[in-house]
Amino acid sequence: MTDLLLAATSLDVTPPPGHNLDGYAARTGPATGTADPLRATIIWLSTADAPGVLWLTLDAIAVGAELTAELSAAAGRAAGIPPEHVVVSASHTHSGPSGWTGEIHPVIPAEREPELYEPLVTAVANAVLARQPAVASWRSVEVTGVGTNRHREDGPHDNTAGVLALHSPSGVLQAVLLDFACHPTTYGPENLLYSADWPGAARAALAPAVVGYLQGAAGDVSPRFTRQGRGAAEITRLGELLAARVREALAEPGLELPQVAPSIRRTTVRLPVRALPTAEDTAAIVRASEQAVRSGVDNPSARIAQTRLDGARGQALMAAADLPAELELPVSVVTLGDVCWVNLPVELFALHGAALQEKSSYPVTRVVGYTDGYFGYVVDATAAEAGAYEALITYFDQPTTSQLLTETAAFVNG
Repeated sequence: MTDLLLAATSLDVTPPPGHNLDGYAARTGPATGTADPLRATIIWLSTADAPGVLWLTLDAIAVGAELTAELSAAAGRAAGIPPEHVVVSASHTHSGPSGWTGEIHPVIPAEREPELYEPLVTAVANAVLARQPAVASWRSVEVTGVGTNRHREDGPHDNTAGVLALHSPSGVLQAVLLDFACHPTTYGPENLLYSADWPGAARAALAPAVVGYLQGAAGDVSPRFTRQGRGAAEITRLGELLAARVREALAEPGLELPQVAPSIRRTTVRLPVRALPTAEDTAAIVRASEQAVRSGVDNPSARIAQTRLDGARGQALMAAADLPAELELPVSVVTLGDVCWVNLPVELFALHGAALQEKSSYPVTRVVGYTDGYFGYVVDATAAEAGAYEALITYFDQPTTSQLLTETAAFVNG
C-alpha cells in the first residue's frame, strides 16, 4: 500500500456571457457565449502526515496577485492545508474573462469584477477533495505540430511535454499533471466565445483522467506557424495531437517516483522596472510599425508586423502609466524525487527556460510560467535588439533578466 494520497477534480467555472475577454487589445466586444468550458482543476498530492502540494490550474490569461491569494486560501480551506502549499497557475488562454484577475498590463485596461471572481473562489473553496492512494511516475515526450517559436519557425522552443502520471494502486490512470510550452492562441481577437483553447481540447481527449495543465516557457512560442485555421475544429486538432503523444508516453514504462508528498520552497526576487522611451520616441516607433502592417493578419509575417504595432502602442501606454520603480516576483520550486518544477510569474522566452533547465541540479527540471502572479514578458537579447512585440512591452531590461535567471537558478539548487 502506497503512502502517497491523491485528490483530483476539475470544476466548470465558465462565467455568464456579457463580460470582457482578455488577451487581445483588438477585441471589439464582450463574450457572447461559450465555445467550450473554462475549468479550475485541482491536483493535490499529500500523505497522511504531510500537506504536500496542491496544484490549482485555471483556464485564464493570468492569475494576478489578488486572485492568487484568494484562490490559494480557498483551495487551502478545501484541502485543510496552509495556502503556502498551493500553487496557482494560468493556462494563458486568450479566450477567458478579464474580470477574474483584472488588468495584467497597461496594454489592455481591465478591472476586477466581483460577480466573476467571487463565484470562482467559492467554487474552489467548496471543492470536494477525497483522497485516495496513488502511485506517481514520470514521463516526457516530444510533441511536434502544436507550436513553434513564433518569430521564426526554426527558433528556440522546448517541444517536450512533461507528464506526471498518477495511477491507482491497481493501475488505473486517475490524473495527469501535464506541462507544455505554447501560447493557447488558436482563437484570434475576432472570437467572442469563452474557450480553454487547445489545452482544453487536450484535457478532454485524455478523459476520464483529471488533467491539470501547466504552461511552460511560452513567451515566444505559439501556433502561428502550425495552425491551419482559427476555429473550434483547429482547437480540437491541436489538442488531440498533444493528447495522442501523451497517451503514447503513458503506454510506456515511466520513471517511478518516490511515494512521498512533494515539497515546495518559496522565495521572492526584486527587479527594477526598465527605463521607458520618451513620448516622442514612442510615437515614432508607433508610426514606423503602422507603416509596416499589411493586410491579411493570418499570414505569419503580417501577423508579426501587426503584433509589433500592438507592442509599440502598448509601450506608449506603459510610458504614460505610473509604473513602480521595482517589482517583487514570487518564485517557487516543487520537487518530487528527481523531478523539479520551477514556477515563475512571467512569460519566459524559450532560451531562458532552457538556461534554467541546464543550470538545475535535478535530473528532470520543468519550467512553468504564469504562476502565482503575472509580470509580463522576459525576453531574450535577440528580441530586445529587434524591437519585437514582447520586448516593447516588457517591464525588464537585459541586465534585469540576467538577475532573475541567476537568482532563480541559485534558489533551485538550494
